[in-house]
Amino acid sequence: VTVDRLLVPKKRNTVNGVTVHGATPLFNACCSGSAACVNVLLEFGAKAQLEVHLASPIHEAVKRGNRECMEILLANNVNIDQEVPHLGTPLYAACTYQRLDCVKKLLELGANVNHGQWLDTPLHAAAKQNSVEIIHLLIDYGANLKCKNAQGQSALDLAAPKSSVEQALLLREGPPALSQLCRLCVRKCLGRNCHKTIHKLYLPDPLEKFLLYQ
Repeated sequence: VTVDRLLVPKKRNTVNGVTVHGATPLFNACCSGSAACVNVLLEFGAKAQLEVHLASPIHEAVKRGNRECMEILLANNVNIDQEVPHLGTPLYAACTYQRLDCVKKLLELGANVNHGQWLDTPLHAAAKQNSVEIIHLLIDYGANLKCKNAQGQSALDLAAPKSSVEQALLLREGPPALSQLCRLCVRKCLGRNCHKTIHKLYLPDPLEKFLLYQ
């Protein structure tokens, strides 16, 4: 039996029902990774953006690496930087659970690279998880290596001594290249939707690709 057949007779009455654990049908669809169910639930009026005290569908999708579900929610105006107390922002969760595909897509779509869980940044999360590739990706998108968490620690302070993460952070400690500074400045000026706006500037193809990290 398909989801839409189940929903039609009920006239959408249960599409936003909440369990005793604060989970909605949309949350469960993101948990299972069913993009088809996510689309049907949204079509029948499921709320993509929920109150903070309820289980967050986008965070669940990110935790489990269900990128397609995550993208559908973002296309339905879910706050890309929504912070929940125990998971932080979607980008922070993606770094914590080492979901590289989700990290890439969130950054591409304009997630705040320095917004994590309170004073912890996504870079802190990546350093704790020994994620070298994510470390480089975050720094490429402008992560601040000098940010300190509530304990006064930087990402470098959290890296295991002589680890590949420590080496990666030390390698990127110096000032960025001028081209990188220019790219970050242009993207900042264009705002969160720069990935859409850049195409409208009619720039030379190599420059457009550089600004889009392609």
